[in-house]
Amino acid sequence: MRVLRKRFIPDEIIDISGDELIFANEKILITRWIPIKPRDDISRGISFTILEEGWKISKIFDGSGDFLYWYCDIIEYTYENDTYMITDLLVDLKVYKDGAYEILDLDELEIAYEKKLITFEQKKNAENKLKRLVSIVEAGKFPPIDNLFLNMV
Repeated sequence: MRVLRKRFIPDEIIDISGDELIFANEKILITRWIPIKPRDDISRGISFTILEEGWKISKIFDGSGDFLYWYCDIIEYTYENDTYMITDLLVDLKVYKDGAYEILDLDELEIAYEKKLITFEQKKNAENKLKRLVSIVEAGKFPPIDNLFLNMV
């Protein structure tokens, strides 16, 4: 199985099939990874790509292995010829240990729409997926990942 990550800003497709695949089915992909480019602020992560919801929820760790925060990409995906194309819909949500959160890159979503890099449907889809995820955080039910999966990592 291959996994490709597509971004609009910058315009790129990166093969992330080298990430360690922990679990996969028709609803979720769980991967363990290190950053593509070395970083001082984070050393590794575990991502729960919840396909039907359009969320890639990553648990981020520092160099000592301590949990820092959750980073949530709003995505869409296709699956064809044993390849997942995970398309980043630009807007992100960062959720801290205490449940506080920060919405990131709404400006990039708007720029991508204005430059016709994404369609109106993709923009609305991203906004709706973000709203749903924020409502889960605000309800105190984050992360929306089954304990069975959380215990696997």
